[in-house]
Amino acid sequence: MKYRIAVGLIVLAVLTRLLPHPHNFTPIAAVGLFGASVFNRRWLAFAVPFLSLFLSDLYLNNVVYGHLFDHWVWFGSLWVYAAFGLVIVVGRLLLRTKQGAGRVVLASLSASVIFFLLTNFGVWATSGMYPHTLAGLGTCYAAGLPFFGNTLMGDLLYSTALFGGYAWATRYWQQHQRDIRSLPS
Repeated sequence: MKYRIAVGLIVLAVLTRLLPHPHNFTPIAAVGLFGASVFNRRWLAFAVPFLSLFLSDLYLNNVVYGHLFDHWVWFGSLWVYAAFGLVIVVGRLLLRTKQGAGRVVLASLSASVIFFLLTNFGVWATSGMYPHTLAGLGTCYAAGLPFFGNTLMGDLLYSTALFGGYAWATRYWQQHQRDIRSLPS
């Protein structure tokens, strides 16, 4: 039942990505951290969050932003997926055995920094928008700073919602099961 609760929360979180929101204020890093911590099997810890990202990317890139492309977009930015994979690794390292509030906050902050550093590096390396110099890289990171606050707030909010919602829902379910077992037959 715990896996069902976890998958349900992930689906709800990912669906919020499809609603209008400020740039970079998304549940994606929180989903990676949460999936990494609740799924015992390593392949599930990666598969469920990555599948969520992939499916929501398919919808966003081809329906919401389809007018921007002249073809079907199967895959988002490799840099976003690489950052997401590192976030899941951080989640496995920091949250797999213990999920206290301090650890969740530390993991969320780490996820925000990883996403910012890696995706902005990817823009610098592949877009041609910035010269391939140290100054160009600095300019790229500076241009990304206004979005970092939203990334940070989204990661913290969604991590709190996922981990807190999971703790509440599993306790509620366990209490419900105890209540049922205590009923007279």
